[in-house]
Amino acid sequence: MTLKVAVQMDPIARINIRGDSTFAMLLEAQKRGHAISYYTPDKLSLRGTDVVASVQRLSVRDQEGDHFTLGEPTRVDMRSFDVVLLRQDPPFDLAYITSTHLLERIHPHTLVVNDPTSVRNAPEKLFVMDFAELMPPTLISRDLDEINSFRAEHGAVVMKPLHGHGGAAVFRVLPQDINFGSLYDMFAVTFREPWVIQRFLPEVKHGDKRIILVDGEFAGAVNRVPAADDLRSNMVRGGAAAATDLSERERTICATLAPKLRERGLLLVGIDVIDGYLTEINVTSPTGIRAVARLGGPDIAARVWDVIEQKRS
Repeated sequence: MTLKVAVQMDPIARINIRGDSTFAMLLEAQKRGHAISYYTPDKLSLRGTDVVASVQRLSVRDQEGDHFTLGEPTRVDMRSFDVVLLRQDPPFDLAYITSTHLLERIHPHTLVVNDPTSVRNAPEKLFVMDFAELMPPTLISRDLDEINSFRAEHGAVVMKPLHGHGGAAVFRVLPQDINFGSLYDMFAVTFREPWVIQRFLPEVKHGDKRIILVDGEFAGAVNRVPAADDLRSNMVRGGAAAATDLSERERTICATLAPKLRERGLLLVGIDVIDGYLTEINVTSPTGIRAVARLGGPDIAARVWDVIEQKRS
């Protein structure tokens, strides 16, 4: 089976291919003989009832500094593709939301991965609150009194932007923290939306596990251990990747999420678990595929394409 595939992503010249999950998926698509076209979200348009884009044929190779070749731009009707990979990184802003509105006009005639309506309706740090029983105590708010009440109840907390990514602007706030006032002021000026305030989990020092689910099923995992002088375990922030297995608690979390993910058409999802607590459900462009493979784990990119091909057959 040969599929016509388009990928909507950030500028390909800027990606770090060593850790980029989208690149792993593109390598696998090319290996299978699928025809790949590339575009950035600013090239997507709605002309009357037609969703069109200026796309370029793409070939990829696993060679840092020389990892892609693009053809000439061509304007195409997006319904001519079999599959669109929606793989932008956050921020989850109005530009991103608008692209989901455009892509939902072609889905499911063209299979968009992940389902654009569900991506829009499942921002990662809010969707996870549907499973509060699996989480550490968590507050979504920018109200000072509510935050102080939560801190008084739970002691040390982590404070982070609701629509942040990659570990940016994540802070631990101690029970009697003289920096809290300044931190609150900085967040109030910088972020218009509410913030996430979550009970601090000291066991994060042993790792924040990224678990990848494909069509609701466990596909692989990597344990991300923070550097000695950093709270954040994200690999882009210096976290070290280690091979790992799932605990019974983690398997229960996966089984609980599975039907909801399938129901929403969220084919590729990365969840974060610390000390048996679910902290995030990543549905926009979850990372970890290449790290899992590098540590001797399963080929998740192949699993993704197996599922896509089955859905397109």
